[in-house]
Amino acid sequence: MQPRSDQRVGLAYGVAAYTMWGLLPLYWHLLGAASASEILAHRMAGSLPVAVVILAVLRRWSWIGPLLRQPRRLGLILVCALVISANWFLYIWAVNAGHVLEASLGYFINPLVSIAFGVLFLRERLRPLQWVAVGIGALAVVVMTIAYGKVPWIALGLAFSFATYGLVKKGVKLDGIEGFSAETAMQLLPALGFLVFLALHGESSFTTGGVGQALLLAGCGIATAVPLICFGASAMRLPLTMIGMLQYLAPTFQFVLGLTAFHERMPAERWAGFALVWAALTVLTWDALRTARRGRAALAAAAARAGEASATGAVQAAEADRVTEADRAAAEAAAAAQSAGAPAAPPQPPGLTG
Repeated sequence: MQPRSDQRVGLAYGVAAYTMWGLLPLYWHLLGAASASEILAHRMAGSLPVAVVILAVLRRWSWIGPLLRQPRRLGLILVCALVISANWFLYIWAVNAGHVLEASLGYFINPLVSIAFGVLFLRERLRPLQWVAVGIGALAVVVMTIAYGKVPWIALGLAFSFATYGLVKKGVKLDGIEGFSAETAMQLLPALGFLVFLALHGESSFTTGGVGQALLLAGCGIATAVPLICFGASAMRLPLTMIGMLQYLAPTFQFVLGLTAFHERMPAERWAGFALVWAALTVLTWDALRTARRGRAALAAAAARAGEASATGAVQAAEADRVTEADRAAAEAAAAAQSAGAPAAPPQPPGLTG
């Protein structure tokens, strides 16, 4: 179990990570003069240098050689890079096109899509309340389809792309910073090529938008990597149940920004859809907390039984040692008596000497 002070530090890192992710729409909105594809290219190109600095500080290079000799894992990393690039592009475009609320909906329903993927692709078995949560989430999508007058494709695109990213990451089996570094290494050359193309055709806001725009575009890599670093520090210190609850902070911030900063419309039927999603997440979170509590209770009971068994074994071992020592003493006394010419004392049953 993590020390309480360590958990407080982990909680602070986790809140920082999800708060920064939740406030990213403000950053992308500042870059509204640039196209979503140019912002994405700067995000991809700027992330690798930050990742390399982190790896240098941590001195974690040993994973690179073995990875380069495993074509299957490299293929999975390429898939991860493509899927997360699509997710980033859709999110940046949605923010700058005035769809922050629908983007937040995508990250609200992402846990439900991830659970569905676990059933479909990993043969995981759901608990009854998890089935209830998925059913409510599906109903919410139907309601939102009616509310928007069309399928909420932005929300579904974000949810399904990020769930796919998580599913493929399971097969890669690299730690956070290592996986991030490998993915951004594959993104680097296409991103640089696209940025050079824009510059040659006079369409780059990095070169034509002034110093402020250039600095903001250059900071895309930092805006991507810093929350990830905080998340990694949090994940090492907090239980998964707490991480699972913290993940709702980001879409909550996005939702609030959509209402207050970007003044997006929210008619009653959309409120109904969001309410269903929140109900599903409440059921899901309550089930996760209850399962974790039962798991801790079972673990404590098993530890208590193991402790009792260990104590019983120690008592028996001590008793056996005492009996052996008593028998040895009796034998030595008998030998001494015989050597002195006295009759030996009759042997006593084990456990009665002393």
